[in-house]
Amino acid sequence: LELPYDLSQVMFITTANYQGPIPPALLDRMEVIEFPGYIEEEKLEISRRFLVPRQLEENGLEVNEIRFADQAIQRIIREYTYEAGVRNLEREIGRICRKIARQKAENKRHTAQVASASIERYLGPPEFYNLEAERQDEVGVSTAMAWTENGGEIMPVEVLLLEGKGNLQITGQIGNVMQESTQAALSYLKSRCRQLELDPDLFENIDVHIHIPEGAIPKDGPSAGITICTALVSAFTSRAVHREVGMTGEITLRGRVLPVGGVREKVLAAHRAGLKTIILPKRSMKDLVDVPKKARSDLRIIPVEHMDQILDIALLPANPKPPRAKRSTPARKPAKPRDKDLTNGVEGKNPPVGKHGEINPPLQPVA
Repeated sequence: LELPYDLSQVMFITTANYQGPIPPALLDRMEVIEFPGYIEEEKLEISRRFLVPRQLEENGLEVNEIRFADQAIQRIIREYTYEAGVRNLEREIGRICRKIARQKAENKRHTAQVASASIERYLGPPEFYNLEAERQDEVGVSTAMAWTENGGEIMPVEVLLLEGKGNLQITGQIGNVMQESTQAALSYLKSRCRQLELDPDLFENIDVHIHIPEGAIPKDGPSAGITICTALVSAFTSRAVHREVGMTGEITLRGRVLPVGGVREKVLAAHRAGLKTIILPKRSMKDLVDVPKKARSDLRIIPVEHMDQILDIALLPANPKPPRAKRSTPARKPAKPRDKDLTNGVEGKNPPVGKHGEINPPLQPVA
């Protein structure tokens, strides 16, 4: 229409999942408000208040007729959805409601409460599996806490030492930043040879292989630096890592621990996985205000500033060397008693005899 229109008092609200395609000039003129993904506790509350009542109503069921147990919803969240929002969660709840509505329409017996054990009967085998904490203390294996777009996860780091020529290999779809963190962690370990009682020449004859499981998922970022360093020290010193300890933080060549992001998601992932102790950079402790109080009370959260502090917390004491067995000396046979010469009272010695058989000197009378 080519009519002038005043837009000076108009506010435009746009949404995006990723800022990459936005031109820098436009992004500079925008105020960005970030909404983090829902955590498990928030998804559970949203399901109770909105998703379950809405799906019951849409499928012709009464609100008080079917009840979803909290454990059942938690299992759907963990094993049947992997998302930052709740869209797929509502779909899975709707599938269950439709199957129950069909049983009701066919005058078949249907459950009044959806329990955790019955989820697999309605939705089939689980589609996702969450990593759990290690079941025993192991050498060369430490646990990192990672942030993802769909929430937080724990991530084991494995280190294997092989005879070789001092090469370093890291696998598991690792990005450039994470590879640089690995190099920094190894350099820090070499600089601490004297404190850790390691031979500096040992690194020239050993190949180091570092693997981050779930190789199909790309991984990057500096926050696994202290975890990789802990696994390296454990492998070289043969000291096991506490299985209930998780950590996150960037490491420098001097061993300083720098702050990282995604603390809320990482801490909650560690809490779900069953970890008991969390190691965080001291400058990241301010982000704990977003963590639910229950998770903070159940976990032992330790702030650190240097890598030496982490080693004292995460590693078990070195096994003492067994004492050397003493040689058993055979028992000596008792010596034969020497003959005692009653003539002069001297043991084992014969008195001197002269040419004609006389005793020289002559015997002295004994009082």
